[in-house]
Amino acid sequence: MSGRADSGTGRAIRPGAAVPGDDLQVFLKALTSGTRQKLFAHFADGEELTVGEVAERAGLGPSTTSEHLAVLRRGGLLQSTRSGKLVRYRADREGIAELLGQLHTYLLAPSDSGPQDTPPAHG
Repeated sequence: MSGRADSGTGRAIRPGAAVPGDDLQVFLKALTSGTRQKLFAHFADGEELTVGEVAERAGLGPSTTSEHLAVLRRGGLLQSTRSGKLVRYRADREGIAELLGQLHTYLLAPSDSGPQDTPPAHG
């Protein structure tokens, strides 16, 4: 074993490479599910919906829908408000914009030492 971390793609991770912050990791995890992506689409036009309304539109059970909406909320994609027993969800546009800014910064952050796994080009 070489002692270098591997991303699973056969390329070693640079020592000292930046790692996304916790909020950004939770945001990205929330987006990894195709089901959650489809559920989030119901909020794209700014509509506020209950779990039951989303479940009906998506053709999912309320429990499954509730679990997915909770992940989207923790990921900063949705906000929720409670009125008695009723919880309404809506897109968190400000939170999304902030997290996308963090993602942009992370993806375009300059490396300290440049790529280490790219062999020099010979021409």
